[in-house]
Amino acid sequence: MGIETQLRQAITVFRFTALGYPLVMWGLFLDDLVRPVPALLLVAVMAAWTLFISGFYATRGFRPPALYADLATSVIAVAASTWALELDDRSVPVSVGPLLAGPVLVWAVVGGRRRGVIAGCAVAAAGMLFRGGPTENTFSEAILFIITGLMVGHFTRLGVEAEHRLREAAARDAAGLERERLARDIHDSVLQILALVQRRGDDLGGEAAELGRLAGRQEQALRALITSEYYRHPFDGQRDVRELIGRHACDAVTIAAPATPVRLPSQAAHELAAAVTSALDNVREHCPEDTRVWLLVEDQGDQVTVTVRDDGPGIPVGRLAEAAAGGRLGVARSIEGRIQELGGEATITSIAGQGTEIELRVPRQGGGGGDDGDTRGRR
Repeated sequence: MGIETQLRQAITVFRFTALGYPLVMWGLFLDDLVRPVPALLLVAVMAAWTLFISGFYATRGFRPPALYADLATSVIAVAASTWALELDDRSVPVSVGPLLAGPVLVWAVVGGRRRGVIAGCAVAAAGMLFRGGPTENTFSEAILFIITGLMVGHFTRLGVEAEHRLREAAARDAAGLERERLARDIHDSVLQILALVQRRGDDLGGEAAELGRLAGRQEQALRALITSEYYRHPFDGQRDVRELIGRHACDAVTIAAPATPVRLPSQAAHELAAAVTSALDNVREHCPEDTRVWLLVEDQGDQVTVTVRDDGPGIPVGRLAEAAAGGRLGVARSIEGRIQELGGEATITSIAGQGTEIELRVPRQGGGGGDDGDTRGRR
């Protein structure tokens, strides 16, 4: 049962309890009332309305039409009380009192401080308008209604936020226990099998050695995943770029990254990592087997930069334009397209015989990267 449901039930109890106030006042001032029968009828109508609206809130929730009707009914009750509860010897009629606080409480629970104050002001204004203007009694009631709406709305929001954090913490703890169980299962089965395949492939040589090398790479990636910060804390909406790119580390790929996490929103981090993967795939496909690759991760505050550099043969001048013209859009779509969709920029620099450098810049909040210099071409 959520806190809003509990508050709704508490308000229902309060409203029915508050009906006792006009009944007591009717009994105390029965001899002084000008119209005792209409006064009792007014109390009966308010009791019927309280029963109806409380049942409506319980079954259909706090719908806006019901909220406005509830507040309007209270204003009408104030106006009717000036006639039905008029006294012989007093210029100010008997007030329906705490009964008017019901809609204020409901508005505060549903809409927070602002709506609670609005409802309090509406009821207070009606009291001053129909019950003799800003007198000591009406002014005191107005202050109480406004403070009630303000404070109940404030504490309700605090309670809802606390409840939300508690649920998140419970879900995080449960997910953490499940992830630990899965990590143990993966370690006891999948990782050991991959390690065995790698060792057997190295012993057999040939094509089996290549299979073993791939198994070893997957073992490293899977081990990095189950020990990563994201695997332990997956609910913050951020990913550490170092972890995503670190999965590519091997004998042929050297990675240099800051000692502290390099965080990006999860989607942006995954797209950046996918662009790096595409760049590495291009190296494996078009460069000799002994080509070495260096990955440099930089956290520049307003943007994150990843540089992919290799010592391969380089890209001949005009090759990328020819590939795009021929419908082969691997680099344009898998690398540049991903980065551009994130508001970033990809710069490719290649010199024949000296390798290729791809610089990927992703801003943390929109916008592109900085100046590339005179020797760099944007594609």
